[in-house]
Parts: sequence; structure tokens; C-alpha cells
Amino acid sequence: MDIPAFEAIQTRRRFFRHCAGGLDTAALAYLLGGLRPAAGAGLDSGNPLAPKPGHFAPTATNVIFLFMAGAPSQIDLYDPKPALRRWHGEPLPASMTRDLRLAFVKPSAKILASPRKFRPHGQSGTEFSDYIPHIASRADDICLVRSMHTEAFNHHPGQSLLMSGSVQLGRPTVGAWVSYGLGSESEDLPAFVVLNSGRGSSGGSSNWSNGFLDSTYQGVVFRNTGEPILFLRNPPGVSDRTQRARLDAIGALNRERYVATGDTEIASRIQSYELAFRMQAAAPDLLDFSGETQATLDMYGIGKEPTHPYGTNCLLARRMVEKGVRFVMLSHASWDDHQEIDRKLGRNCAITDQPAGALLKDLKQRGLLDTTLVVWAGEFGRTPLGQLERVDEAAGRDHHADCFSAWMAGGGVQGGQVIGQTDELGLGIAESPVHVHDLQATVLHCLGLDHERLTYRHMGRDFRLTDVAGSVVRRALT
Repeated sequence: MDIPAFEAIQTRRRFFRHCAGGLDTAALAYLLGGLRPAAGAGLDSGNPLAPKPGHFAPTATNVIFLFMAGAPSQIDLYDPKPALRRWHGEPLPASMTRDLRLAFVKPSAKILASPRKFRPHGQSGTEFSDYIPHIASRADDICLVRSMHTEAFNHHPGQSLLMSGSVQLGRPTVGAWVSYGLGSESEDLPAFVVLNSGRGSSGGSSNWSNGFLDSTYQGVVFRNTGEPILFLRNPPGVSDRTQRARLDAIGALNRERYVATGDTEIASRIQSYELAFRMQAAAPDLLDFSGETQATLDMYGIGKEPTHPYGTNCLLARRMVEKGVRFVMLSHASWDDHQEIDRKLGRNCAITDQPAGALLKDLKQRGLLDTTLVVWAGEFGRTPLGQLERVDEAAGRDHHADCFSAWMAGGGVQGGQVIGQTDELGLGIAESPVHVHDLQATVLHCLGLDHERLTYRHMGRDFRLTDVAGSVVRRALT
């Protein structure tokens, strides 16, 4: 083969790779943020998790999402229904249950009144159950929505709809969308962190998936004991210098492959390796509570049961937003109480109520609640009908998608109010319905993101968290 023939078969990519000493070096600098502008010159576009401006001025810079997987009973916690006592043990007329979407019980099931006591709290007078006194003590910070509704009435589809805006798996979740839209203020921790407790949710990792977004935006699961992330520390005998050399070698191979293919997932892989290296120093410090006062630890219920695991997660969430983590999801499961609902609900409330109330109090006294949006929600609610054809202590409640409760606090939300109302039996919404897409749109709005403009082109069309629906709940905002 002569020289002209050889040159004719060279690809343009090979030309750019070798010209001017090679563009792969410039690509590396771009990917790892090496081409940093002078101070004040603008955002670093080389790092996909570098802070980005939203569509308008935000009222919140961080989100802590308290995800109660399994669907807590709003009738026993947030939405008092004294009229149920008149119907207790009786079936409802067919005309009242004809359109109910039920997962397990029949429409002829008997009404189960709540044994819980409700009373007003705070200057707002919002009524809460006696099972959640610590959350109730923050009534004036909380915007309680009693008119939530969704289409999905089974757990995995319901969790998918709440977190990703679709019952179809494979879509990005809300934390991934927020990371994609805004990046992170922390260089040493992920933008989206997940903390789990309890038995595990039906949706599992799909609740913090990046979907079709780059894997950079996926939620990173942290543990609340031992190593925050398994295998994050170097193994014995491996120094930081050795680890740095290993990463440089892997990075060189990844850069070569990136230049050859242009695959953005390779760029994400490079970012992940570099972030993991920085996290080796930053992440263990999160679990070092030695700088916290004993009063703070006691407030969260750390060091005692049953509050220790969830209290640790709530305190970690506060420490993470202090360090610039954009979105922290605390998933606690399971609230799926088809049997013995009063006992099981009491157990989960004993685990989560004190830490959740402490989180709101701690954020507020540190001046962080103004910029941190806290959301408490499950995937749907529970029926006023008893399960197992019983209305005694063994009874539970079935899934109920037509109405349930959720709440928001901080980050531009007007506390001390109740939005929406359900009918006297808790079967349907009587006033101001709020769909899960509306909740998602409101979360994004508080962060300065227009849910209709935060899009990603995939498979020939622009996708968004709220699919083709959703409206900001303006009444919830300050």
C-alpha cells in the first residue's frame, strides 16, 4: 500500500486524535474540569455536576425527600374522619363504592374507623394523629396536602409514578432530574444520595435510577454504619499514591476509548472514578458525629431504639445538605399494612416520627430550612375499608390511589396550612385535587426549574419528569 492510499483510509477521528499533539488531552481537561475559568468567569462546563443556573430564581437549593414506601394510612395519621365511626363495621352502599379501584378487598368490605386521636397543633390548628406528635409539633412549618391522588394502586407502579412521573420503568427519577438540571454544590460528594431503612421498598433501586440520563445522575446509596459505601476505602497495602496511579492508568484507557467512540457513558465513568477518589476522604467524615452535641443526638433519637437507624439517616441528610448535596432521599419501608394496621403503623411511626420532627427543627434553628425543601410522601394511601373482612385489631387497610396525604416544608413553601379536602369517609377528593405530577412540578419550581422546560431528548422526543401533565401548586408557595 502506498502512502496516498494509506492516508485515504484514515478516519477524521484519527486525524483529530493525532493533530496538534492529540485532542485527547484537551478532552480530558474538559471532562475532569481542568479547563477552569478564572474566578467569577462563569460555571465550569467541563464537570456535568458543576452547579448550573435554573430557569429562574429558586427558593430552595436542596431537597430532602422522606419517602415512606409502602403507603402510610392517611386516615390514621393526617386526615381525620370522625364520620367513619358511624359506619364502623358496616358495608357501604354499592353506589358509593362502584368506581373504587381496589387491589385486594371487595367493594362490599366493611368500614374500619380509625382508633387514633386527632387534635389541632400550632397556631395554624392543623390536626394530626397522636401517632406523630413530633411531626405535629412542626405544624406551622408544614404545608399538608390532603388531596393527593395517583393512577397507580399497586406498589411498584405507584412508586415509579411518584419518583419518575411514569409507571413505565426506565425513566429518570426526580433526584436524577434535579441533578441533571442543577448539578451539585459539592465537589466531593454525589449530587443525589439515597439512605435506606426498614425492610426495603417494592421499587428498589428503580426509585433512584438515572433512567436514560447519563449514569452520573444516578442516586448513590450510602450506608449509615461502617463504611458509607462498601469498598470505598483502599484495601490494605494500597496507598493513595498507588490508587491515584491506578486511576490515571484507567483514565488514560477510558479517554482513548472516549475519543474513539464519543460515548458519553465513558465520560460518566471517568467522572465516577474521580468522584469516588475524592469521596474516600469526604464520605467517612459524614458518619463522624463527634462534633454534634449530645442534645442534637438525643433530639434525633440516635443511640436508642427504635429511632437510631432512621435518626442517623435524618442527621446524615442535614449534614449532607450542609456540604452541598443537592438531593437526599430517605426511603423507609414498609408501610404496607394489610393486617394489624394499628400496631404496625404505630411501630413505623415510633421509628420515624421523632427523627423527622427533629430534622425540621434542626434545619430551622440552623437557618437551613429556608433553602431546604423537605417532602414527606408515600406512593398512595389507604382505604377506609377494613381488610380480611374484619374490623378488629387484626384488620388492615387496602391500597387507595384516589386520595391520600403528603406534606412539604421549607424551601419557599408556606407552612401552617392545609391544601385540599377529602369527602367525609375518605373515599374521594372533595376539594383542590393535587396529582403526583403537580407535586413534582412544585418541587422543581422551588428549585428554580420549570417542569415544562427541564427536558431530555431520548428516542426522538423530549421527555420530562412530569410527562405531559402537572401544574405547580401555587397555593403551597410563599
